[in-house]
Order: sequence, then structure tokens, then C-alpha cells
Amino acid sequence: MTLVLLVTISLLWFPIGLFYLGQGDARTCGAIAGFVGVIVAVGGILHATPMFGSDAFTAILLIIFAVLYLTISYCMLRGVEDLRSLGNQSLMIAIVLAIAAYFFLTGGGVKPDGTPFVGKSLYLAFMMICFVVLTLVVWAVTYGKMSPKVLGWLLLILTFVGLIIPAYALLGFGKLPF
Repeated sequence: MTLVLLVTISLLWFPIGLFYLGQGDARTCGAIAGFVGVIVAVGGILHATPMFGSDAFTAILLIIFAVLYLTISYCMLRGVEDLRSLGNQSLMIAIVLAIAAYFFLTGGGVKPDGTPFVGKSLYLAFMMICFVVLTLVVWAVTYGKMSPKVLGWLLLILTFVGLIIPAYALLGFGKLPF
């Protein structure tokens, strides 16, 4: 399910990235953000169920992004001009992602059987750090401290580095790039 959602999220990041580079329109991007937000929210909820091993760790990551996408959808469709609240939400997401990066680097605590609570993964930690940077850039853009073009390029790059490459590496080879 997570891999399907990563590819689905790319359907949002790519057009939004192009939007910030001057290609596309706000209403269509807002609709895309809404569609993807709903799909990711449902996927996040499913991940928290026994059907997906009650994976609350992944569910948290999916749901916080789903809420962000739905907020972006609202802002774009309503024409909200003061985006600082969206930026504040992104700042909080950056904090949650930094915690996730820590757990992917260390594995967190150890279960009674000796296995870590979170599987260690350098690539997933790398992705989380990239997403921290992304959400901090969103925060900076909403406060007028950074050019939206930086956000546009970052979204385009991370569409592939943080979504497409890991999804298809796992689908086609069964492992992450590193």
C-alpha cells in the first residue's frame, strides 16, 4: 500500500512543483491536492489497521502528509493569500519527520525478542531528512523568506528521489537504493 501511495503522491508533487515554476493553475493543483489527500488519508488509516500489521509508524507519516495535502487543497481552491498557518503546519510536520528520520537511523528501542521497533534504513532516513528540508522550505515560502521557485525545483527533484525511485526500487528489485 505504501508504494502505491508514494507513486500517487508524485501525481501531486510534480504538478505543484511546476505550478511554482509558473506552469499550471491553482484550481487544478488544488483539486489534485484534494484527490491525493483523500487517497493518502484512507491509505494512512488502513495502515493503522490489523490488515496492514497495525503499522502506526507508517500511518502517522501518511496521515500528516494527507492533512497537509488537504490543507493545500483548501488554500488553493479558496484563494487563501496569507499562507502562514499552512507554513506553521509544515513546520510541525518537519519536527515529526525529523523524529522519524532519527528512528530510521537508529531503529529506536528494542523489543523483548531483540529486534528494533523500527527497521533501520539509511534510504528512509535520507528520505525523511529530504522531507524535513521540503517542509521547512514550505514554511519559509509561506513567510516570504524564500522564493517559491526553490520550492518548485525541490518538489520536482524529490518527486523522483523521494517517491518514484524508492517505490519502483522496492517494486522491481525488492530493496531500496541504499
